[in-house]
Amino acid sequence: MNSRELVERTLAGDPVPRYPAGPLAVHFCAKFAGVSIRHYTSDPRALADSVLRYCERFRPDAVWVSADTWVNAQAMGARVGAAADDLPWSGVGPPAVRTARDIDRIPKPDAGSQGRYPLMLEALRRVAEAIGKEVYVVGCFDQYPFSLAASLLGVNEIMLAAVDDRPLVEALMERCLEYAQAYGTAMASAGARLLSGGDSTAGLLGPRLYREIAQPYERRLIACLKGAAAAPVSLHVCGDATPMLADMAATGADVLEIDHQVDLGTACDVAGSAITLWGNIDPVADLWRGTPAAVEAASRRAIEAVHARGHRRFVLSSGCTLAPGTPDENVDALVRAVRSPVYDQPPSA
Repeated sequence: MNSRELVERTLAGDPVPRYPAGPLAVHFCAKFAGVSIRHYTSDPRALADSVLRYCERFRPDAVWVSADTWVNAQAMGARVGAAADDLPWSGVGPPAVRTARDIDRIPKPDAGSQGRYPLMLEALRRVAEAIGKEVYVVGCFDQYPFSLAASLLGVNEIMLAAVDDRPLVEALMERCLEYAQAYGTAMASAGARLLSGGDSTAGLLGPRLYREIAQPYERRLIACLKGAAAAPVSLHVCGDATPMLADMAATGADVLEIDHQVDLGTACDVAGSAITLWGNIDPVADLWRGTPAAVEAASRRAIEAVHARGHRRFVLSSGCTLAPGTPDENVDALVRAVRSPVYDQPPSA
């Protein structure tokens, strides 16, 4: 059983000899390959080569193809850029959307031509063609509709509009849903076996508004992607998403990416056995600033927590993206943890 098959069987809940490891390595790949983040996020060959070099060195079971969280927003008309070579791209200038008229000016999505879509799809194809038969390839379509809308409207503005101008927020989210679906579907066609997206800004809403505003669009997008792309879909909310875990599990997501603030045992209980949990080693305290021994201990605790609940669907990972400066030996310790004889037997039933 190779790594791709191991992750596929884990997501299906089938018996596997061990839990897989799939750290959220994005800009870490660039740093490891000696490539600037600016170059990594703007050149398909640099991005793909960085991921492949990372995979060859660390041997994870799953790799991620992602640049930053502004690919969709850029395609929709947001001005983006990097303030320095080793900083990720982000929004620059005023918000792209201020009124409903601005939404009307956003064209229909075209994953073959807009923004960095072609760049990202080429990078994904390169990775999938090189290692996709052996390693599980995750394609990140960036953000779910609420968080994408926040990138276009502004975080402060959307939080106010969520209460004062709900029609504006929902109209923008409708267009965001179209773009996320187009990008995610194109990623599946390019070789992604799992489609991952984040909705971390939605975590600021609190449980009630999350349920009213963000979750319905998450559900719709997940259903659309499953129908159009025939690929499993993942949902990530940074930070302590415990108050919203039940609602996240109800979106239809196949995978929930769990940050380190969430107790894994609780996540198992709330999500249920049909959902894969992906996480949740602290990317800062343990992986960036810690030692291999600390990473090994945290990995042991995570594996033991899910094992104690009889949870078979689990991928050991960082709770969020690895910091570029994460020591190589700490990544080694995470990947090595699932291969240790102490941890190599997930629940059999």
